[in-house]
Amino acid sequence: MEDEIKNEDAKVIKAHDHLKSLLIPGETLDSWAIQRRLFALFHRRVLIAATSGRFIVIRRGLFGGFDMGDFRWQDIGDVKIKVGIFGADLFIKKFASTDLAMNKYATYISGLTGFRKEQTESIYRLAQAQDQSWREKRRVRELEELRAKSGGLNLSNLSTGSPINPTANSEDSTSRLKNAKEMLDNKLITDSEYESIKARIISGL
Repeated sequence: MEDEIKNEDAKVIKAHDHLKSLLIPGETLDSWAIQRRLFALFHRRVLIAATSGRFIVIRRGLFGGFDMGDFRWQDIGDVKIKVGIFGADLFIKKFASTDLAMNKYATYISGLTGFRKEQTESIYRLAQAQDQSWREKRRVRELEELRAKSGGLNLSNLSTGSPINPTANSEDSTSRLKNAKEMLDNKLITDSEYESIKARIISGL
């Protein structure tokens, strides 16, 4: 990646340096792509990047400086790529900013056209991997929410007519708390998400 930037012009290098300065502690820059000049005849070229935590779009300002947009991977859904003769386009679906992107409403991030093919394909692969990872995390979260909404009742007991242990709800809540803590320790959920789950479980006791 560093070898690639050495061959760029001064403006691209400056944008790349600005991108690196935006990384937060522990965040890594995994891939980046620059828009080809052919697709930026009437505006400044766009730089896009995939980090360990975000998808970033950087545009040079009309009067200097940079305008940046960044999107957490958990807020991004379907990612598509279209490769043409002169460049590659990315189509990325962005959910409304919600907890683990469980909102059904989404829009596509516009203006991501005409990037270098190999760079764009690298970002596409990373975005696909992130999408699959967050799909699994959302699935786990949805299961946890369904369990929390059930109030800890064992549905199989209800269907068979078996007696319900009066302490089952408390025991199941303890189990759910343990599961939530394991998800937090494994970085499947954030601290705020864990506190939200814990509050719902406790309120159901």
